[in-house]
Amino acid sequence: MTQYGFYPGCSLESLAVSYGMSTMETTRELGLDLVELDDWNCCGATSYFHVDQLFAYTLVARNIAIAEREGLDFVTPCSGCYMNAYFTNKYLKEDPDLAEHINYALAADDLTLHGTTKVRHLLEVFIEDVGYEAIKAKTTRPLDGIKVAAYYGCQLVRPRKDGEEIENPQYFEKLMEAIGADAVDFASKTRCCGGALMVTNRKAALDMVLRLLQDAENRETDVIATICPMCNINLEVYQRQVNREFGTNFAIPALYFTQLIGLAMGIAPGRLGIGKELVHLTPSLLA
Repeated sequence: MTQYGFYPGCSLESLAVSYGMSTMETTRELGLDLVELDDWNCCGATSYFHVDQLFAYTLVARNIAIAEREGLDFVTPCSGCYMNAYFTNKYLKEDPDLAEHINYALAADDLTLHGTTKVRHLLEVFIEDVGYEAIKAKTTRPLDGIKVAAYYGCQLVRPRKDGEEIENPQYFEKLMEAIGADAVDFASKTRCCGGALMVTNRKAALDMVLRLLQDAENRETDVIATICPMCNINLEVYQRQVNREFGTNFAIPALYFTQLIGLAMGIAPGRLGIGKELVHLTPSLLA
């Protein structure tokens, strides 16, 4: 089994438990060995970078350094954690002064970060290391007839990394099609869900969620596939509040991509954390 340095982030042990459960079940089935980083710490999310940028980089660097020490790729299922780690690793290699400050702090833990390990989102591992055909071969219960809106969110694709396509990426849709789903043409797939703006300016954030849900509903979506705990929370948990605020009647389930893949591979819904949703799933998803 291929090993990876797994950084779960804080959400997988709290609000996104179902993401954690489905991640472990599906990776095990696909022959991926996620080795949780020993003594990892919170990455500070996006907000801490506005409080103390150097300390925020150091918090993130510590986690990457643990993976680098073990000679493993750094893999996380959270888009916010991924963005922080990716750019910390990148900037450290480009800025000797930043590297000196970070490594001075890391020395207290007998750690050093050289930037030699790869920082990856879990979605990338499924696509690049496992591949569409292998996942298709593992599919025993294809999601035939299920219309899925593959929602990338904004942090996986922006800022642009290594010349990637950011306006109209297609790899998430191809992954959903590999498990038999019908990936709808979801124009809002890389628009922001509002993120932590839900705390500081709820009305503005609710309007952002409204636009995403309206686009999904217009395309007769059965379920929105997500890759990030924050995105999943905003799209599912706040649907009722969106309905109250704007007089809508949305009831669109949001599941993590690992849950949908797990269902397609015949893994029991309970082992994938399914049953904890606030928006009920359609019977066809569980049939």
